[in-house]
Amino acid sequence: MFSSRTRWDRTENRLARVLTARRAAGAEVLDLTVSNPTHAGLTAPADALAPLAAPEALRYDPDPRGLEAARAAVAADAARRGQRVAPEGIVLTASTSEAYALAFKLLCDPGDAVLAPTPSYPLFDFLATLESVALVPYALLHDGAWHLDVGSLAAAVGERTRCVIVVNPNNPTGSYLKRGEADALLDLCAERGLAVLSDEVFGDCAFEDDAERVTSVDGGDRALALSFGGLSKSCGLPQLKLGWIAVSGPATLRDEALDRLEIADDTYLSVGTPVQVAAPALLARREEFQAPIRARVARNLAALRSRVAGSAASLLEPEGGWSAVLRVPATLSEEDRVSALVERRGVLVHPGYFFDFHREAYLVLSLLTPAETFDRGVDLLLADLAAAPVL
Repeated sequence: MFSSRTRWDRTENRLARVLTARRAAGAEVLDLTVSNPTHAGLTAPADALAPLAAPEALRYDPDPRGLEAARAAVAADAARRGQRVAPEGIVLTASTSEAYALAFKLLCDPGDAVLAPTPSYPLFDFLATLESVALVPYALLHDGAWHLDVGSLAAAVGERTRCVIVVNPNNPTGSYLKRGEADALLDLCAERGLAVLSDEVFGDCAFEDDAERVTSVDGGDRALALSFGGLSKSCGLPQLKLGWIAVSGPATLRDEALDRLEIADDTYLSVGTPVQVAAPALLARREEFQAPIRARVARNLAALRSRVAGSAASLLEPEGGWSAVLRVPATLSEEDRVSALVERRGVLVHPGYFFDFHREAYLVLSLLTPAETFDRGVDLLLADLAAAPVL
Protein backbone atom coordinates (compact mmCIF):
# COMPACT_ATOMS: atom_id res chain seq x y z
CA MET A 1 0.00 0.00 0.00
CA PHE A 2 2.76 2.47 0.90
CA SER A 3 5.36 4.19 -1.26
CA SER A 4 8.90 2.85 -1.26
CA ARG A 5 10.03 6.46 -0.71
CA THR A 6 8.81 6.25 2.89
CA ARG A 7 10.16 2.78 3.63
CA TRP A 8 12.61 4.04 6.24
CA ASP A 9 14.21 1.96 8.95
CA ARG A 10 12.44 3.24 12.05
CA THR A 11 14.20 0.93 14.49
CA GLU A 12 15.33 2.85 17.55
CA ASN A 13 19.12 2.93 17.57
CA ARG A 14 21.30 2.22 20.59
CA LEU A 15 21.87 5.86 21.49
CA ALA A 16 18.14 6.57 21.41
CA ARG A 17 17.43 3.55 23.63
CA VAL A 18 20.06 4.59 26.18
CA LEU A 19 18.79 8.18 26.19
CA THR A 20 15.17 7.09 26.62
CA ALA A 21 16.10 4.82 29.51
CA ARG A 22 18.07 7.54 31.30
CA ARG A 23 15.26 10.07 30.98
CA ALA A 24 12.68 7.52 32.07
CA ALA A 25 14.74 6.94 35.20
CA GLY A 26 14.61 10.67 35.95
CA ALA A 27 18.38 11.09 35.62
CA GLU A 28 19.86 14.36 34.39
CA VAL A 29 20.85 14.70 30.71
CA LEU A 30 23.19 17.52 29.67
CA ASP A 31 22.11 18.03 26.07
CA LEU A 32 24.98 19.42 23.96
CA THR A 33 23.05 18.92 20.71
CA VAL A 34 20.36 21.60 21.01
CA SER A 35 20.22 23.56 17.75
CA ASN A 36 16.92 25.36 18.22
CA PRO A 37 17.53 28.88 19.61
CA THR A 38 14.04 28.97 21.11
CA HIS A 39 14.97 25.92 23.24
CA ALA A 40 18.35 27.33 24.26
CA GLY A 41 17.31 30.43 26.18
CA LEU A 42 17.71 32.60 23.09
CA THR A 43 14.11 33.72 22.57
CA ALA A 44 13.70 36.81 20.40
CA PRO A 45 12.35 40.08 21.89
CA ALA A 46 8.64 39.96 22.71
CA ASP A 47 7.82 42.58 20.07
CA ALA A 48 9.47 40.55 17.30
CA LEU A 49 6.11 39.14 16.26
CA ALA A 50 4.35 42.53 16.12
CA PRO A 51 4.78 42.90 12.32
CA LEU A 52 2.75 39.70 11.84
CA ALA A 53 -0.31 41.61 13.05
CA ALA A 54 -0.08 44.31 10.37
CA PRO A 55 -3.48 45.02 8.76
CA GLU A 56 -2.09 44.02 5.36
CA ALA A 57 -1.73 40.45 6.63
CA LEU A 58 -5.53 40.11 6.74
CA ARG A 59 -5.76 40.33 2.95
CA TYR A 60 -4.99 37.21 0.92
CA ASP A 61 -3.58 38.24 -2.44
CA PRO A 62 -1.07 35.51 -3.27
CA ASP A 63 1.88 35.92 -5.61
CA PRO A 64 3.45 32.58 -6.65
CA ARG A 65 6.98 33.90 -6.14
CA GLY A 66 6.05 35.71 -2.91
CA LEU A 67 4.85 39.21 -2.07
CA GLU A 68 6.94 41.85 -3.82
CA ALA A 69 7.87 43.77 -0.67
CA ALA A 70 9.14 40.58 0.97
CA ARG A 71 11.16 39.62 -2.10
CA ALA A 72 12.64 43.13 -2.27
CA ALA A 73 13.73 42.84 1.37
CA VAL A 74 15.35 39.44 0.70
CA ALA A 75 17.10 40.79 -2.41
CA ALA A 76 18.48 43.75 -0.44
CA ASP A 77 19.74 41.38 2.25
CA ALA A 78 21.35 39.19 -0.41
CA ALA A 79 23.10 42.25 -1.90
CA ARG A 80 24.66 42.90 1.49
CA ARG A 81 26.41 39.52 1.14
CA GLY A 82 27.48 40.06 -2.47
CA GLN A 83 24.59 38.31 -4.24
CA ARG A 84 23.49 40.35 -7.25
CA VAL A 85 19.82 39.47 -7.58
CA ALA A 86 16.72 41.54 -8.30
CA PRO A 87 13.46 40.96 -6.40
CA GLU A 88 12.24 39.21 -9.57
CA GLY A 89 14.98 36.63 -9.02
CA ILE A 90 13.71 35.64 -5.56
CA VAL A 91 11.24 32.83 -4.88
CA LEU A 92 9.84 32.53 -1.35
CA THR A 93 9.30 29.15 0.31
CA ALA A 94 7.97 27.93 3.63
CA SER A 95 11.39 26.56 4.60
CA THR A 96 14.80 25.65 3.25
CA SER A 97 13.61 22.03 3.08
CA GLU A 98 10.84 23.13 0.75
CA ALA A 99 13.40 25.06 -1.29
CA TYR A 100 15.37 21.84 -1.78
CA ALA A 101 12.19 19.97 -2.74
CA LEU A 102 11.30 22.61 -5.34
CA ALA A 103 14.86 22.61 -6.70
CA PHE A 104 14.85 18.82 -7.07
CA LYS A 105 11.48 19.01 -8.84
CA LEU A 106 12.86 21.74 -11.12
CA LEU A 107 16.07 19.95 -12.07
CA CYS A 108 15.58 16.21 -11.67
CA ASP A 109 13.48 13.40 -13.07
CA PRO A 110 13.00 10.30 -10.90
CA GLY A 111 16.26 8.40 -10.78
CA ASP A 112 18.48 11.39 -11.54
CA ALA A 113 21.38 12.14 -9.21
CA VAL A 114 22.27 15.00 -6.87
CA LEU A 115 25.79 15.44 -5.50
CA ALA A 116 26.06 16.32 -1.80
CA PRO A 117 29.08 17.00 0.44
CA THR A 118 30.27 14.71 3.19
CA PRO A 119 30.48 15.36 6.03
CA SER A 120 27.31 17.40 6.13
CA TYR A 121 23.75 17.51 7.42
CA PRO A 122 21.85 14.18 7.18
CA LEU A 123 18.56 15.76 6.07
CA PHE A 124 19.63 15.47 2.42
CA ASP A 125 19.02 11.71 2.42
CA PHE A 126 15.38 12.19 3.33
CA LEU A 127 14.81 15.10 0.94
CA ALA A 128 16.33 13.20 -1.98
CA THR A 129 14.40 10.01 -1.22
CA LEU A 130 11.10 11.88 -1.03
CA GLU A 131 11.77 13.39 -4.48
CA SER A 132 12.85 9.99 -5.94
CA VAL A 133 16.38 11.16 -6.75
CA ALA A 134 19.70 9.52 -5.88
CA LEU A 135 22.08 11.22 -3.48
CA VAL A 136 25.74 10.78 -4.43
CA PRO A 137 28.47 11.93 -1.99
CA TYR A 138 31.59 13.95 -2.71
CA ALA A 139 34.27 14.70 -0.14
CA LEU A 140 35.26 17.63 1.97
CA LEU A 141 38.86 17.13 3.12
CA HIS A 142 40.59 18.35 6.27
CA ASP A 143 44.30 19.18 6.42
CA GLY A 144 44.14 21.67 9.26
CA ALA A 145 41.32 23.42 7.42
CA TRP A 146 38.39 22.08 5.43
CA HIS A 147 38.44 22.12 1.62
CA LEU A 148 36.10 21.17 -1.17
CA ASP A 149 37.75 18.20 -2.92
CA VAL A 150 37.33 19.22 -6.56
CA GLY A 151 38.75 15.88 -7.74
CA SER A 152 36.21 13.95 -5.67
CA LEU A 153 33.46 16.20 -6.96
CA ALA A 154 34.42 15.73 -10.62
CA ALA A 155 34.75 11.96 -10.17
CA ALA A 156 31.26 11.77 -8.65
CA VAL A 157 29.58 13.33 -11.71
CA GLY A 158 27.72 10.71 -13.70
CA GLU A 159 25.46 10.54 -16.70
CA ARG A 160 22.36 11.30 -14.61
CA THR A 161 23.86 13.97 -12.36
CA ARG A 162 21.80 17.16 -12.48
CA CYS A 163 23.06 19.41 -9.68
CA VAL A 164 25.63 19.89 -6.92
CA ILE A 165 24.80 20.89 -3.34
CA VAL A 166 27.23 23.08 -1.43
CA VAL A 167 26.55 24.14 2.15
CA ASN A 168 28.22 27.47 2.83
CA PRO A 169 29.26 27.46 5.61
CA ASN A 170 28.96 23.74 5.98
CA ASN A 171 27.06 22.14 8.83
CA PRO A 172 28.68 20.84 11.03
CA THR A 173 32.26 21.64 9.97
CA GLY A 174 31.68 25.42 9.83
CA SER A 175 33.83 25.70 6.69
CA TYR A 176 33.20 28.31 3.99
CA LEU A 177 33.72 27.93 0.26
CA LYS A 178 36.81 29.84 -0.90
CA ARG A 179 37.06 31.82 -4.13
CA GLY A 180 39.24 29.32 -5.95
CA GLU A 181 36.91 26.48 -4.95
CA ALA A 182 33.84 28.43 -6.08
CA ASP A 183 35.46 29.16 -9.43
CA ALA A 184 36.34 25.49 -9.90
CA LEU A 185 32.81 24.48 -8.93
CA LEU A 186 31.16 26.91 -11.35
CA ASP A 187 33.53 25.94 -14.17
CA LEU A 188 32.77 22.25 -13.63
CA CYS A 189 29.02 22.86 -13.53
CA ALA A 190 29.16 25.00 -16.68
CA GLU A 191 31.16 22.34 -18.50
CA ARG A 192 28.90 19.45 -17.42
CA GLY A 193 25.56 21.28 -17.63
CA LEU A 194 24.88 21.11 -13.89
CA ALA A 195 23.21 23.53 -11.51
CA VAL A 196 24.58 24.63 -8.13
CA LEU A 197 22.36 24.50 -5.05
CA SER A 198 24.06 26.71 -2.46
CA ASP A 199 22.68 26.38 1.06
CA GLU A 200 23.60 29.68 2.74
CA VAL A 201 21.38 29.59 5.82
CA PHE A 202 24.42 30.08 8.10
CA GLY A 203 25.98 32.67 5.79
CA ASP A 204 25.92 35.45 8.40
CA CYS A 205 27.47 33.29 11.12
CA ALA A 206 31.18 33.85 10.38
CA PHE A 207 33.54 34.20 13.34
CA GLU A 208 36.16 36.31 11.53
CA ASP A 209 36.52 38.11 8.20
CA ASP A 210 38.32 36.35 5.36
CA ALA A 211 38.88 38.01 1.99
CA GLU A 212 39.10 34.59 0.30
CA ARG A 213 35.71 33.49 1.56
CA VAL A 214 32.66 33.31 -0.70
CA THR A 215 29.60 34.31 1.32
CA SER A 216 27.11 33.72 -1.49
CA VAL A 217 27.39 31.78 -4.74
CA ASP A 218 26.50 33.79 -7.84
CA GLY A 219 26.28 31.82 -11.07
CA GLY A 220 27.15 34.90 -13.13
CA ASP A 221 27.44 34.06 -16.81
CA ARG A 222 28.68 30.52 -16.14
CA ALA A 223 26.19 28.23 -14.41
CA LEU A 224 22.68 28.21 -13.00
CA ALA A 225 22.85 28.74 -9.23
CA LEU A 226 20.06 28.55 -6.66
CA SER A 227 21.05 30.04 -3.29
CA PHE A 228 18.96 29.20 -0.21
CA GLY A 229 18.37 31.24 2.93
CA GLY A 230 15.74 31.76 5.59
CA LEU A 231 14.63 33.46 8.79
CA SER A 232 15.45 30.36 10.83
CA LYS A 233 19.18 31.16 10.97
CA SER A 234 19.41 34.74 9.67
CA CYS A 235 17.10 36.01 12.43
CA GLY A 236 17.00 33.04 14.80
CA LEU A 237 13.26 32.65 14.12
CA PRO A 238 12.68 29.03 13.02
CA GLN A 239 9.05 29.16 14.14
CA LEU A 240 8.09 31.67 11.43
CA LYS A 241 8.81 29.29 8.53
CA LEU A 242 10.07 31.56 5.79
CA GLY A 243 12.80 30.57 3.38
CA TRP A 244 13.85 31.71 -0.06
CA ILE A 245 15.66 30.83 -3.26
CA ALA A 246 17.81 33.43 -5.04
CA VAL A 247 18.30 32.45 -8.67
CA SER A 248 21.35 33.56 -10.67
CA GLY A 249 23.26 32.47 -13.74
CA PRO A 250 23.11 32.96 -17.51
CA ALA A 251 19.94 34.88 -18.40
CA THR A 252 18.36 32.12 -20.48
CA LEU A 253 18.78 29.50 -17.76
CA ARG A 254 17.88 31.89 -14.96
CA ASP A 255 14.64 33.05 -16.59
CA GLU A 256 13.59 29.51 -17.51
CA ALA A 257 14.25 28.36 -13.94
CA LEU A 258 12.21 31.22 -12.49
CA ASP A 259 9.28 30.60 -14.82
CA ARG A 260 9.19 26.93 -13.88
CA LEU A 261 9.61 27.63 -10.16
CA GLU A 262 6.74 30.10 -10.32
CA ILE A 263 4.38 27.39 -11.56
CA ALA A 264 5.65 24.90 -8.99
CA ASP A 265 5.27 27.42 -6.17
CA ASP A 266 1.82 28.40 -7.44
CA THR A 267 0.78 24.77 -7.10
CA TYR A 268 1.32 24.90 -3.32
CA LEU A 269 1.24 28.58 -2.23
CA SER A 270 2.59 27.36 1.10
CA VAL A 271 4.06 30.60 2.50
CA GLY A 272 1.70 32.39 4.88
CA THR A 273 0.78 36.00 4.22
CA PRO A 274 1.58 37.35 7.73
CA VAL A 275 5.23 36.25 7.64
CA GLN A 276 5.66 37.69 4.15
CA VAL A 277 4.20 41.02 5.27
CA ALA A 278 6.50 40.97 8.31
CA ALA A 279 9.66 39.98 6.39
CA PRO A 280 10.97 43.52 5.67
CA ALA A 281 10.67 44.56 9.33
CA LEU A 282 12.18 41.29 10.56
CA LEU A 283 15.17 41.44 8.23
CA ALA A 284 15.74 45.08 9.20
CA ARG A 285 16.30 43.83 12.78
CA ARG A 286 18.62 41.01 11.73
CA GLU A 287 21.61 42.32 13.70
CA GLU A 288 19.52 42.71 16.85
CA PHE A 289 18.20 39.16 16.58
CA GLN A 290 21.63 37.72 15.82
CA ALA A 291 23.53 39.51 18.61
CA PRO A 292 22.63 37.15 21.49
CA ILE A 293 23.21 34.11 19.27
CA ARG A 294 26.62 35.41 18.20
CA ALA A 295 27.54 36.10 21.81
CA ARG A 296 26.49 32.62 22.93
CA VAL A 297 28.34 30.88 20.11
CA ALA A 298 31.51 32.96 20.61
CA ARG A 299 31.46 32.40 24.36
CA ASN A 300 31.02 28.63 24.05
CA LEU A 301 33.65 28.30 21.32
CA ALA A 302 36.19 30.14 23.48
CA ALA A 303 35.29 27.93 26.46
CA LEU A 304 35.66 24.81 24.34
CA ARG A 305 39.09 25.88 23.03
CA SER A 306 40.28 26.48 26.57
CA ARG A 307 38.97 23.20 27.89
CA VAL A 308 40.27 20.89 25.13
CA ALA A 309 43.78 22.36 25.28
CA GLY A 310 46.05 19.59 26.52
CA SER A 311 43.24 17.01 26.54
CA ALA A 312 42.72 13.86 24.50
CA ALA A 313 40.35 15.79 22.21
CA SER A 314 41.23 18.28 19.51
CA LEU A 315 39.00 20.97 18.06
CA LEU A 316 38.67 21.16 14.28
CA GLU A 317 38.47 24.93 14.12
CA PRO A 318 35.22 26.17 12.54
CA GLU A 319 34.98 29.38 10.51
CA GLY A 320 31.33 29.92 11.31
CA GLY A 321 28.00 28.29 12.07
CA TRP A 322 26.55 26.97 15.31
CA SER A 323 28.48 23.69 15.73
CA ALA A 324 31.91 22.48 16.79
CA VAL A 325 33.63 19.22 15.83
CA LEU A 326 35.96 17.39 18.17
CA ARG A 327 38.35 14.68 17.01
CA VAL A 328 38.69 12.10 19.79
CA PRO A 329 40.76 8.91 20.17
CA ALA A 330 39.28 5.98 18.26
CA THR A 331 39.69 3.68 21.24
CA LEU A 332 35.93 3.14 21.09
CA SER A 333 33.56 3.22 18.16
CA GLU A 334 31.54 6.42 17.92
CA GLU A 335 28.39 4.48 18.78
CA ASP A 336 30.02 3.04 21.90
CA ARG A 337 31.45 6.44 22.80
CA VAL A 338 28.23 8.48 22.60
CA SER A 339 26.15 5.75 24.25
CA ALA A 340 28.65 5.46 27.10
CA LEU A 341 28.69 9.24 27.54
CA VAL A 342 24.95 9.19 28.16
CA GLU A 343 25.08 6.13 30.43
CA ARG A 344 28.13 7.08 32.50
CA ARG A 345 28.11 10.87 32.43
CA GLY A 346 24.63 11.95 31.35
CA VAL A 347 26.08 13.91 28.42
CA LEU A 348 24.47 13.86 24.98
CA VAL A 349 26.52 14.71 21.86
CA HIS A 350 26.20 13.78 18.21
CA PRO A 351 28.46 11.06 16.79
CA GLY A 352 30.40 11.89 13.64
CA TYR A 353 28.69 9.12 11.66
CA PHE A 354 25.44 11.06 11.99
CA PHE A 355 27.00 13.56 9.56
CA ASP A 356 28.81 10.99 7.38
CA PHE A 357 32.34 11.75 8.48
CA HIS A 358 34.67 9.62 6.39
CA ARG A 359 36.27 7.86 9.34
CA GLU A 360 36.08 7.72 13.13
CA ALA A 361 36.19 9.21 15.66
CA TYR A 362 34.45 12.58 15.82
CA LEU A 363 31.91 14.20 18.13
CA VAL A 364 29.71 17.17 17.21
CA LEU A 365 28.55 19.71 19.79
CA SER A 366 26.10 22.58 19.47
CA LEU A 367 27.52 25.99 20.38
CA LEU A 368 23.98 27.23 21.12
CA THR A 369 23.87 25.23 24.37
CA PRO A 370 23.32 27.38 27.50
CA ALA A 371 26.72 28.21 28.98
CA GLU A 372 26.43 26.38 32.30
CA THR A 373 25.19 23.20 30.62
CA PHE A 374 27.88 23.49 27.96
CA ASP A 375 30.74 23.86 30.43
CA ARG A 376 29.56 21.01 32.66
CA GLY A 377 28.93 18.76 29.69
CA VAL A 378 32.31 19.42 28.09
CA ASP A 379 34.12 18.87 31.40
CA LEU A 380 32.36 15.52 31.86
CA LEU A 381 33.04 14.54 28.26
CA LEU A 382 36.76 15.25 28.67
CA ALA A 383 36.83 13.40 31.98
CA ASP A 384 35.31 10.40 30.26
CA LEU A 385 37.94 10.54 27.50
CA ALA A 386 40.68 10.58 30.16
CA ALA A 387 39.23 7.55 31.93
CA ALA A 388 39.86 3.95 30.93
CA PRO A 389 37.56 2.86 28.03
CA VAL A 390 35.32 0.56 30.05
CA LEU A 391 31.85 -0.29 28.76
